[in-house]
Amino acid sequence: MSDPMVRAPDFPPGLEWLNSDRPVSLKELRGKVVLLDFWTYC
Repeated sequence: MSDPMVRAPDFPPGLEWLNSDRPVSLKELRGKVVLLDFWTYC
């Protein structure tokens, strides 16, 4: 990685959220522990 300050884009509008009444932004998650669970059916 030549640029260590690459920032993740914000979440696109229209996503469905679990355990949240409203959309969440990356700014709100900064400094918090976030668990990402990636899975798929094969």
